[in-house]
Amino acid sequence: MNRIKEILESKGISQTELASLLGKSFNMVNLYATNKVQPPISILYQIAEILNVDVRELLVPSKTNQNN
Repeated sequence: MNRIKEILESKGISQTELASLLGKSFNMVNLYATNKVQPPISILYQIAEILNVDVRELLVPSKTNQNN
């Protein structure tokens, strides 16, 4: 899962703007933002650069098993 939509909103950048900057379609960026499709690592790094955030901020950490 990723936090692209959340960070876009906090930065005041639309999915349309991000799509244009990435050279991707709005539909593809919308799929990324709604977690229906995970972007390839290279695209994730491009998104992080555009949004001026560390790539790790775009990712939701996996839940670990707390019963160990």
